[in-house]
Amino acid sequence: MWMETKAEVEEARRSRASSRRRVLNSLLLCTGDMEHLDKYMQDKWFVLQLAVWGLRGVTRVILANNPLSGALILAALYWASPWQGLLGTVGVLASTLTAVIMGQDSAEVTGGLHGFNGMLVSLLMGVFSSAGDWYWWLLLPVLLGSATCVFLFSGLSSLLDRWDLPAAVFPFNIIIILYLLSTGPNNPYFPHHSATPPGALEPNGTEIVVLQVIRGIPLGVGQIFACGALGPSLLILGAVLLYSPLLAVHAVLGSAVGTLAGLSMAVRHGSLYSGLSGFNGALGCMNVGGLFFTFSWRTHLLAIASAFLSAYVDIALSNLMGTVGLPACSWAATLTATLMLLLTGSLAAYRIPTGQVMAPERNLRSCSQWEAGNTTDRESTDVYYQPQPVYAPGPPGLNPPWVASSTQPPLVPLLPTLLEPPLLKEDFYIQDKVTSKLNLLRASAKSL
Repeated sequence: MWMETKAEVEEARRSRASSRRRVLNSLLLCTGDMEHLDKYMQDKWFVLQLAVWGLRGVTRVILANNPLSGALILAALYWASPWQGLLGTVGVLASTLTAVIMGQDSAEVTGGLHGFNGMLVSLLMGVFSSAGDWYWWLLLPVLLGSATCVFLFSGLSSLLDRWDLPAAVFPFNIIIILYLLSTGPNNPYFPHHSATPPGALEPNGTEIVVLQVIRGIPLGVGQIFACGALGPSLLILGAVLLYSPLLAVHAVLGSAVGTLAGLSMAVRHGSLYSGLSGFNGALGCMNVGGLFFTFSWRTHLLAIASAFLSAYVDIALSNLMGTVGLPACSWAATLTATLMLLLTGSLAAYRIPTGQVMAPERNLRSCSQWEAGNTTDRESTDVYYQPQPVYAPGPPGLNPPWVASSTQPPLVPLLPTLLEPPLLKEDFYIQDKVTSKLNLLRASAKSL
């Protein structure tokens, strides 16, 4: 009886542990890049595939690549403003469809790389429009601007690939500035608000509400999508957390650093309270802190420095461009991240090739495996391999004519084999991706 009870308890414990593992594995499938979803969607309807590509494009705005995170971000935008949510949806779909029609690289289209610039253009057009919500004529420049981003992205990618640099949001920054310059604040069809420099003087400029400043830190993450409401901003931060906890930590850290930089420069309180002082710092910190660089204490400090530099450059550019009523958008974070990717020296060893960037945790694991593999290769090749003597046919003159040459040929030592070069980081990332996809296929085959 006692043995049966013990066996039942052990069986129940194993069952609970198995259930917990299944739940955890299911949750882990929703994090990271969700590469298995692309395999599942290959033979589905084009409309469903387009929806997944669009959702990936939504998350690319905040340097993520997860369709579930994209759905959460899109829900946050509709929560903050249905009109802004509609403009963002139109923008990301217009640019993605344009890329499909133009025959752009399929990996870029499915990864959402042609969608996020169009979405940002449409969101900023809606924010700066002074015609109010539900001004349907605004859809015309939204469609044209989003489609034009594809041409700029394709051209800039060909240029920047020589230095292994991403086109990033250069197309968005260029298109939105050209649009605002072309229309002007008093345009009869597409009027817009003029941007206010963050250094503009205001009455009672020395009184600061600390709680409002703290509230502006999560708002800095939401301002990446031009969202100034606290609830939707927290939902956007949760979407980043779903993709990568490490990236979410750097988003909050960068926004806090940007807010601190704004305080040190005595910017307008409205910029501090609304999160406008923090979003460039958040982007600068996220770019370096685990995304384009493998996470370590060195790159973590570099990410903080990048956040400070992005925030100060944003203040300078905003004051400069604000004199003519133009916003600085995300020029500061884009230029700073590009400079960081061009770094040389010891920090360059942490750089991840642009085409192999994944979730920060995945980058960290892949880099650790690559370093371990190269260390093993170095240890195993410290001593040259000495081949054993092998029988090989010698010169014909050494063998008597009555003895066949294959009977007892002389010993001829073979040349030592050349050492194989260590596996390059780029090749390792490609090999790691292929291995992970094969493991997913094996797992799905076993489940069937």
